[in-house]
Amino acid sequence: MAGVLSTLQRIGLWALSGAFALICLAAVGLIVLDAKNRPPAFSRAAALERGKTYHVRIRRDEYGVPHVLGPRDADVAYGIAYAHAEDDYRTIETVLLATRGQLAARDGLKAATTDYLVQLMRIWPAVRRDYPGLPADLRAVLEAYADGVNAYGAAHPDQVSAGVLPVTGQDIAAGFAFKTPFFYGLDKTLSQLMAPEPKKPPAPTGSNGVAVAPSRSADGATRLLVNSHQPYTGPVAWYEAVLESGQGWHVAGGFFPGAPFMLHGHNAHLGWANTVNAPALSDVYRLELNPEDKNAYRLDGAWRKLETAPAKLRIKLFGPFFITVTKEMAFSVHGPVLKTDHGAFAVRYAGRDEGRQALQYYRLNKSGDLAEWRAAMALQLLPSINYLYADEAGNIGYVYNGQFPARKAADAYPARELPGDRSDLIWTSYLPFDQVPQIWNPRCGLVFNSNNTPFSGTACADDGLDPKRIPKSLGVQTNMTNRAMRAQETYGADTAITAERFRAYKYDLTYSERSKVVEVVRRLAAVDPHGDADLAAAQAVLKRWDRRMDVHNRSAALVALTTAPMTTAEYAHVTPPDPLTSLKTAAAQL
Repeated sequence: MAGVLSTLQRIGLWALSGAFALICLAAVGLIVLDAKNRPPAFSRAAALERGKTYHVRIRRDEYGVPHVLGPRDADVAYGIAYAHAEDDYRTIETVLLATRGQLAARDGLKAATTDYLVQLMRIWPAVRRDYPGLPADLRAVLEAYADGVNAYGAAHPDQVSAGVLPVTGQDIAAGFAFKTPFFYGLDKTLSQLMAPEPKKPPAPTGSNGVAVAPSRSADGATRLLVNSHQPYTGPVAWYEAVLESGQGWHVAGGFFPGAPFMLHGHNAHLGWANTVNAPALSDVYRLELNPEDKNAYRLDGAWRKLETAPAKLRIKLFGPFFITVTKEMAFSVHGPVLKTDHGAFAVRYAGRDEGRQALQYYRLNKSGDLAEWRAAMALQLLPSINYLYADEAGNIGYVYNGQFPARKAADAYPARELPGDRSDLIWTSYLPFDQVPQIWNPRCGLVFNSNNTPFSGTACADDGLDPKRIPKSLGVQTNMTNRAMRAQETYGADTAITAERFRAYKYDLTYSERSKVVEVVRRLAAVDPHGDADLAAAQAVLKRWDRRMDVHNRSAALVALTTAPMTTAEYAHVTPPDPLTSLKTAAAQL
């Protein structure tokens, strides 16, 4: 028996040794296979030496906001990159990796979708094509910003993930190309195609912008409210800074991680505020695939081959181990194609195949008057976003900005999806800037936007946009938000706005009598409780509500918890819950 046990033990050890050897061989194989996918080497010494070619001073005010000064624009770009990295290097790194389609190499499988999108949207072919043709002054700024990130990383190697550095000017340009289409909702379009019924709608977000002309100010001043609602952290969190170069780049306002330009704020002569708009800037086409060849689709009565290409995703497993996964991508003449269990769809969208967005931001930053600012806007490199403008000469304006598709068949829109077999529905250009909806110097001296329809963009209805003159093919939104209604009832009702009232209106905490929230609360307060004591008590709280949401309001919590699921559903375009059920749930929770 002892001999048998000894033999079995030896066999077990051999088996374990063999399994261990196989695991080691597999690990070595993974490392060898991944070798060709590793990023290029980075020279810390070279990055630090290059940093010495820039001349910049960074001083911080009592709030920690960096004021970056230098003789050239490139010096200032280097400085803002270094200052931002001092405060939030990790987010800048995340943005860079996401833009390259390499985030999964740091963060694992959860980031693979982002990496796939970068390749599906063909960000890098557009940037590599367009970058050499960008003006030399812009390329100098983009490359200086990259040098600033590299210098910070070289000085703080313990904070840098493997493969991130060196950063290039093309990395910075690509960040704009990847990010801008998502501001008008391209991400929602793609998500809905993959999963038509989202499990959890996103919470509503919003922004406010107001410009008041001297004619509407008590003291003859021009005033601009820049009040976007961005998250406090992450790739689209505002970073406040002041830049001043000897070449006339002098701005103060909000920057995003990885972006050298002020995205909104003001320079020495003018300023602008941004709010998100939602025109029809993308089209979804349902493709008919050939039953005998799933890589062929019907167009104008004939079968046409899909263009296919591999998306290579390098994914971190654990420790030093990575795996590269290949996923096929498909493209039709419409755009990128998504094959789902409910059909094949192609998407055509504003901002597609464009790698020059940084040029427009740079020219906006350095514009000295209205003519120069409008010339920068006329470049039409940015796919969306409202602009509220004001300048030192007293001009105000509102641009419902967008790369509006020049749709050949205007009657085909709006539609949830279009037939993919008709080439006449595939647009190939954008409307010129003079056809973009905009309001300039209205008689009433006020323009505003709070993510509402541009048809309610000023206090004087006869001096605003006429819906009859705007083609339906633009898909201009027609909604009103409570914030927009309150802008009408505060800024819009005051014809002699003082500095104090301008600020007070900005911090308004009231719901409009016309808002859906007030309408729902009144309906719920009038329901017969049928002897339900808890419901009656909740209704008593609602009846005492004065439409304000300040911290001391004893009804605000119940109102917010009751109505939030409905406003969230409306924002996500899904079926809202029953208001009475929502009230009972909120009352029980409180």
